[in-house]
Amino acid sequence: MNLPRKRTILAVDDDQKTRQLLKLYLEKHQYVVQLAADGESFRSGFERYRDELSLVILDVMLPDTDGFALCQMVRQRAPMLPIIMLTASADDTERIVGLELGADDYIGKPYNPRELLARIKAIHRRAGMVGEGAPRYLSFAGFRLDRLERTLSAPDGEKVTLTAMDFDLLRLFAEHPGEVLDRARLMEQTRGRDLGPTDRSLDVQVSRLRQRLGDDGKQPSLIKTVRASGYVFSVEVQASHD
Repeated sequence: MNLPRKRTILAVDDDQKTRQLLKLYLEKHQYVVQLAADGESFRSGFERYRDELSLVILDVMLPDTDGFALCQMVRQRAPMLPIIMLTASADDTERIVGLELGADDYIGKPYNPRELLARIKAIHRRAGMVGEGAPRYLSFAGFRLDRLERTLSAPDGEKVTLTAMDFDLLRLFAEHPGEVLDRARLMEQTRGRDLGPTDRSLDVQVSRLRQRLGDDGKQPSLIKTVRASGYVFSVEVQASHD
């Protein structure tokens, strides 16, 4: 069977058994999976399959480098390519660092393959969430969000570098201007899971998005914090087809 492009996943993990089980499981669900055992083979695979990739999976601990360095490399060369990081640490620090570097999601090791598959499907589903007949563009404060091409243009016309998760979060805000969106809803609609009591990933994501927009984190004018509730996109948004 010829699989469609953009269903290829590149995964790096230094444990051979884990790699093989991951490959077998995802291939059962119609993904093409390329494997790497270390940073060097991942970089080689990334260059080879870059135009076909729909997502990469990065283990944090590797023999010759770490997942953070690989995350930075991917972000520099493919800003919108989704990244899921795997971490065996129970400490939230690794997860926060990964998100700050541009990862879209993370999952703890050991993990249930079904949970990882659900995360992958959620990311791919969000990448195609422009309904037929829906306005393509959302404009606000001089910015122009293209929901079809998944790009953001700044007031000066330059493209703003966004990750896939940055885009999904911004789109959600821009689709609900003036509406207080609670943290649980934001988490469910951008990551497809519940927000844990100590989970800071959403706050890290909002902070990163503010930086992309040049929105002052201490006195934001676009994405404002609503204490004990969530966040609100506090500017007028205009929707258009052209």
